Parts: sequence; C-alpha cells; structure tokens
Amino acid sequence: MKTIKKYYRVDRREISFLRFIFESYDGITMLSTIDPDLGIVEFHIPPGCESDVEMILNDLQKNIIIEPVRRGG
Repeated sequence: MKTIKKYYRVDRREISFLRFIFESYDGITMLSTIDPDLGIVEFHIPPGCESDVEMILNDLQKNIIIEPVRRGG
C-alpha cells in the first residue's frame, strides 16, 4: 500500500509518547524516528487517514511542540 509521508520536528523527549499515542490508534499511521537528536519523525499515513492524523496532531500541539518540516528526497 502506498502511504503519504509527512515529517515533523518534535521535542525529542516526547518521541516515545508520540509513538505510544499513535500505536493506540491501530493502523492510522506508522511513526519512524529520522533524527533523534533533532526530534525529526516521519509519519507513513495510509490514504484516507490524513484528517485523523492531523486532528490528533493538532490536539497534541496544545501540550507539546510539533512542527511540520520539509524533507528533500
């Protein structure tokens, strides 16, 4: 299945928490840590789940730093 890749910078101390939250939503996204020192994470989002992921991220942004970043390929 083709997924949509999105990259974010988060407080690196919150990466495990973020992974835990998204794992509780089985199948909504897969989270990979790209650069643990900078807090760069990559989301692999299945088509149709983008709005759900965005809704969760928007809610989490109230308590932790989550900023979209661009990645060159």
